[in-house]
Amino acid sequence: MIDPISTIELKKSILEDNDADAEKLRAELNARGVYYINLMSAPGSGKTSLLVKLIGALKDRCAVGVMEADIDGDVDAYTVREAGAEAIQLHTGGMCHLDAGMTREGLQQLDAAGLDLVILENVGNLVCPAEFDTGAHLNLMILSVPEGHDKPLKYPLIFQTCGAMIVNKIDVLPYFDFDLDNVTAFARQRNPDLEIFPISAKTGEGVEALADWLCTRIRTHKEKKKETNA
Repeated sequence: MIDPISTIELKKSILEDNDADAEKLRAELNARGVYYINLMSAPGSGKTSLLVKLIGALKDRCAVGVMEADIDGDVDAYTVREAGAEAIQLHTGGMCHLDAGMTREGLQQLDAAGLDLVILENVGNLVCPAEFDTGAHLNLMILSVPEGHDKPLKYPLIFQTCGAMIVNKIDVLPYFDFDLDNVTAFARQRNPDLEIFPISAKTGEGVEALADWLCTRIRTHKEKKKETNA
């Protein structure tokens, strides 16, 4: 009789290990009073352009640091730094996402001491980044108008794991077959609690409302830290 072959579910094991590391990282950030956001989207949706506008809206209200993740290149980190935020570039070596361990390395290099908010601009991809918990307190995703309003039907996980969907490039709505009502309905089929912010990173429309919402979450996070330490 042939002995049965042992089968190891590698992906499940990897994800479980990463989830444990992510919980530990969140606890570390909680103790330091740092609020951490993981920003995801497809390439070209406007992540960096949005960050530039957000930094302008937030920099007088909180200290912001940004981790720019890409397979290669450092142009985004320079762009964000010029906008007024601390920034570092993370190269993934060909990987299409960041996990909690990579995030911890980035935070150590960024030196989050004194920062109220750290934002990770994840690798441009609607699939892989959504699978890995980076230790963030909040996942955000951008869907740009040229991508089409059917994306929540095609890429469900990223909508399920995010607390808000930012609909960017609304300044070009007249030129595309994109329906805000449909994308809202499709996205909330995936996640009924999803917050939705229509914005234009180019004109700045809607950015202030998003910044106000984020400031409220940062403030609540700091209040919880004070209560824990009391």
